[in-house]
Amino acid sequence: MEKRIKIDQIAPQAYKAMLGLEGFLAKAKLKKSHKELIKIRASQINNCAYCIDMHTKDALKNGETANRIFLISAWREAIGIFTEEEQLILEMTEEITQISQHGLSEKTYEKASRFFSDNLLAEIIMAVVIINSWNRIAVSTHLLIGE
Repeated sequence: MEKRIKIDQIAPQAYKAMLGLEGFLAKAKLKKSHKELIKIRASQINNCAYCIDMHTKDALKNGETANRIFLISAWREAIGIFTEEEQLILEMTEEITQISQHGLSEKTYEKASRFFSDNLLAEIIMAVVIINSWNRIAVSTHLLIGE
């Protein structure tokens, strides 16, 4: 894979804005473990090796188990592994990430709005949006694992 531009160097203001979004997410009340589930699942869907590598390592550092990480892509079939809250977060992540299919469905949104406060719901949506943006930057610019 051929190296491409480095967005942080070519468009530092845009990159700084992305870091600002990441700063918002760092201060969010959403649990770290939930943030990492979102980041890993969206990155899997988007085939972003750079982000999968980064966020699985971060999840392990934050106490996530390897077994649960291995099962994220098959969370629906991993009965008893993910809580109802985590399953809903993963479902939202998939639907928002795959927006061209149908986006966040009414069924999922209604269930989430009963389960999460408005503030937490906004944080989940923003977490999915942010990692999808990072995935698109990493994949488009051929970021390599470890860069």
